[in-house]
Amino acid sequence: MTSKYTIYKDEIIQLWNQNHGYTAIADILIDNHNLAITSNYLRKQVARIINYKSTISDLSNINHNSALNEHLKERGINKDDVVSVKHWQSMSGDLRFSIVTKEKQRIRENELLEKIKDLIEKHKPYYAPIKRDDAANHLLVINPADIHIGKYAHKTETGESYNKEIAVERVLEGIEGLITKSKGFTVERILFCVGNDILHIDNVYQTTTKGTIQDTDGKWWEHFEIALELYVKCVERLRQIAPVDVLHSMSNHDYQSGFHLAHALKSWFKDDPEISFDISVAHRKFYQYGLNLIGLEHGDGAKMDNLPLLMAQEKPKMWANTKYRYWYLHHLHHKVKHKWRDAKDFIGVSVEYMRSPSGTDSWHSRKGFCGVHKAVEGFIHQKESGQVARLVHYF
Repeated sequence: MTSKYTIYKDEIIQLWNQNHGYTAIADILIDNHNLAITSNYLRKQVARIINYKSTISDLSNINHNSALNEHLKERGINKDDVVSVKHWQSMSGDLRFSIVTKEKQRIRENELLEKIKDLIEKHKPYYAPIKRDDAANHLLVINPADIHIGKYAHKTETGESYNKEIAVERVLEGIEGLITKSKGFTVERILFCVGNDILHIDNVYQTTTKGTIQDTDGKWWEHFEIALELYVKCVERLRQIAPVDVLHSMSNHDYQSGFHLAHALKSWFKDDPEISFDISVAHRKFYQYGLNLIGLEHGDGAKMDNLPLLMAQEKPKMWANTKYRYWYLHHLHHKVKHKWRDAKDFIGVSVEYMRSPSGTDSWHSRKGFCGVHKAVEGFIHQKESGQVARLVHYF
């Protein structure tokens, strides 16, 4: 024991035996001896002195220590199961023990892994194969952009309410609306665009990835669970129509958590051969369907004017093998004509921003960024003829 306050040991033990607590003992010592220290600091020293540990026995003496034997007997511990014993005695005379026992049934690491694998196999979701139309030759693009699960808005302040429940309702309603509007087309595959600020915040501090504080409805972990459940429902619904290709776009509100969410979704459908994923950290994603080449980006990165050449430079083979090329961007929540941000036809490429189902929050309302149509958008692409239909479900 190295504390300089051990000179007060007898007094400390006497006060302890009189049922004074650590703080009370510290205060008494300061008053009695005019000590120039804080009560909190001395309280810690008092605790160390009272609970000073000194080993008084080891495992070899277990059979000769009556107090230890009594301790083991009271707790129903067999002496043969004892691996190690640490004894100590407080300054107040209390005898204390720390005992480590053998595990009665040892499970080797590989056996434990097998048990975990069996558990996963038992509970993983199973999706039965669905008979498809071999003559189908259309791609259905489902692009619910900028959902912002966790965003909070109250109609008293912004003119409309928005919360996590409304977000989920709108996405499910919107996707069902797009499916209804796509009837009449033979859908061979579905491109399901995920990410793009699916989550409103990226951490426990209620901020975006950059650190901008947001008005939120609920906790970050609630948002993640709700978003995962929503995406699972969406994919389960879409796979009833056609095989689904899921492409994730990194975004500014949830750069990290959105990435983790995409991987959780992939894990859910890892054994379904009809669901494919492109969820890399790449900022720009590309998808080819027949003579169609589709580029996806959140919309806060490269300028619109540069996207056609970026497509040609980053995917030259896809560019050479296609005739109809499109960029679908997000981030702005609506169709915009502002400088270079515009739905625009370039030479060989069409570029446009997607509408969002997300409500207007306090900041956007205050700045006057409001009044736009809330919607979920989709498209029909024919294998040889390009984009042949635009689908919009308004709220």
